[in-house]
Amino acid sequence: MNAIPPLQPTPEGEAGAGPAIGVYLSSQLDLMAIFGEATDPRLVLLRPEEVEDPAAVTCALCWQAPADGFARYPNLKVAGSIAAGVDHILACPSLPEDVIVTRVRDDSQADLMAGFAAFHVVWHHRRMDDFVEWNRQGRWVRTDRPAEPCETTVGVLGYGLMGRAVARAVSAMGFAVVAAARNPAQGEAGVEVIAGEDALGRVAERSQILINVLPLTEATRDVLDAALFARMPKGACLIHIGRGEQMVEEDLLAALDSGRIAAASVDVFRKEPPGDDHPFWAHPRVFVTPHRASDTSRHATVRQLADAISAVAEGREPANRVDRRKGY
Repeated sequence: MNAIPPLQPTPEGEAGAGPAIGVYLSSQLDLMAIFGEATDPRLVLLRPEEVEDPAAVTCALCWQAPADGFARYPNLKVAGSIAAGVDHILACPSLPEDVIVTRVRDDSQADLMAGFAAFHVVWHHRRMDDFVEWNRQGRWVRTDRPAEPCETTVGVLGYGLMGRAVARAVSAMGFAVVAAARNPAQGEAGVEVIAGEDALGRVAERSQILINVLPLTEATRDVLDAALFARMPKGACLIHIGRGEQMVEEDLLAALDSGRIAAASVDVFRKEPPGDDHPFWAHPRVFVTPHRASDTSRHATVRQLADAISAVAEGREPANRVDRRKGY
């Protein structure tokens, strides 16, 4: 396979002999500080204030770009997310219709997500929150033998790269796994896949432990709500590692307080960080983590953006292009 040649954007936005010029776009993070050491010879990334010729910029590395962030760059071809989710790019009002949006597909990120989910499955299955509390109290409490993993159904909402890795890891521990997918898919060994309009609800009904790894789209916004919680078995547990806007936090609080949901692990919030007065902080049945279920490799993120702009310059389809209609 031939190596991809280096690129040189001209003021007219055409590829030449040198590296492509890209820009970091974020209203929340200093992306240069995070990704500055992750270099690729095909790409030079600059802060917006470092860009002398906006017409030379052909790609952007993004996280929560400013509302007018894309408007300055008339020859932009690719807007790449630093993560698997792209909703923050698609929601930006200055994103041109013809700009290709890409996401990161990182097997190591999926492995991190799977390990995080597996840990929390065991945490809830073995009721480790009780042991932590008894430990604080200095109490030695021997509980009854827990249910066999094969007798416990773990549901996975979402069966893409992340969902497959999570389902695989949980199944390997002996749990019965059922996954909800948008489209019919062949499940791996030990994983049953349910697809269709009511797939999320059908999976929720069977899940003693429910893991959310869905992408954020208009169809999945607020999907973790009172109606879904009411369909779960009484005393089930929730592991929320998707996107914050997918859960109605007041509904989870009510489900916890009523006993419908026994416990929850929450890694993502509608507003991050949550306020000091957020009720989940002090709730005895909520395990809060600061959006750390997984992360992308810095080098893979930059490399994949370079791959994408190189592909576009050569008239090829970028491997990680997002379907803007679907949102993933």
